[in-house]
Amino acid sequence: MTRLTRRAFGLSAASASLVLGAPAALRAQTTARLVIVGGGFGGASAARYARIAFPNVAVTLIEPKSSFVTCPYGNLLLAGERTLPQITHSYAGLKARGVTVVHDWADGIDATAKTVRLRDGATVGYDKLILSPGIAIRWNAIEGYGEGAAEAFPHAWVPGAGEQTTLLRRQLEALPDGGVVGFAIPPNPFRCPPGPYERISMVASYLKRHKPRAKILALDAKDAFSKQGLFQDAWNELYPGLIEWVPLNKDGKVNRVEAQAKIFETELGTRHRVDVGNVIPPQSAAKIAIDAGLTNETGWVPVNPRTFEATRARDIHVIGDANVGQPMPKSGYIANSTSKVAVAAAVAALEGRPAPEPTVYFNTCYSHVGPEYGISVVGVFRPGENGFVETPNAGGVSPRGPLAERREQRRLEALYADAWYSAITQDAFS
Repeated sequence: MTRLTRRAFGLSAASASLVLGAPAALRAQTTARLVIVGGGFGGASAARYARIAFPNVAVTLIEPKSSFVTCPYGNLLLAGERTLPQITHSYAGLKARGVTVVHDWADGIDATAKTVRLRDGATVGYDKLILSPGIAIRWNAIEGYGEGAAEAFPHAWVPGAGEQTTLLRRQLEALPDGGVVGFAIPPNPFRCPPGPYERISMVASYLKRHKPRAKILALDAKDAFSKQGLFQDAWNELYPGLIEWVPLNKDGKVNRVEAQAKIFETELGTRHRVDVGNVIPPQSAAKIAIDAGLTNETGWVPVNPRTFEATRARDIHVIGDANVGQPMPKSGYIANSTSKVAVAAAVAALEGRPAPEPTVYFNTCYSHVGPEYGISVVGVFRPGENGFVETPNAGGVSPRGPLAERREQRRLEALYADAWYSAITQDAFS
């Protein structure tokens, strides 16, 4: 395990800047049309970088919402430590940079004609397409969990789902003291692997202060999870007796829900009644990627690991949570940093040059587990012959140890997390 320091965080940021510092040859004049679908961390970062690095490329961003509510830091909203406006970001900064922002749904792609069809019936032509549509919920992959059930058991998991996060917060506020908050956690892969466990921690923080007799039941379709030791150390110290985590091998997989009766039913038929339920269902790439024939049997889009061009269609580069990615996690950091690789590769191809050779892809993921208590994991990945590969003996997680010995480390990592969030949202939306 590697101790993460301010210097290590700086090195991660510096590595991302290698792409930003692209050679002047990559910024040659062109009248190419670069269209980006999806205005989350991946798409917004791609649009901003393209305007900075390639000012003569015409950049169009297609995004239906007028603002973006981030999933990162949404868990802090559940704890009462952030408000919705604090995690909501507009596209005014991108428009000011000269990005044409089209607020409409992208309903389809014609890879032969190189057009994107909008919901209003119009089409937008492209020379290169950056597709960053995020995830889709696999409705009814858990029996009984269709779209209507999300009103009783919110998922609060799709980026931009501020309404769902707010709904879950209201349900927690209405929870009787002594009630049970249930979590249904999916198998891998899914967006933000540590996210459910940060959410459990933030809900526990809220309950400890406001509903001290309440309990959390976390039913998991896996036997292990990201930063598990660090999370469980924190739960034992900060929230003793409050959280029960049930892994797959102890009948933790939720196969069925009854939303109105507030029942979670597991694989072996055990029925758990909860007062508030957060169902994080299995996921896939967004519908537009599936409809365009870009996904494989996994439900995700295979891509060239050096350019992020989809293997099933030319001139479409798929970034963020929608691509296969593994073993790289589906995270905002990865979406932000690899968007720049994809843009540089797309423009190089339009100019008839080989794509720049990326060396490494970094991921840094911070999680809050309590007030002034942060933990993190760093991963380092490379493009391989058949996909992405994790770099051996690189990266690492926060050091474990009792809070009495690690208090300052935990406090600093919470501050680093805040700095990371500020930096990445500025890099995407300003």
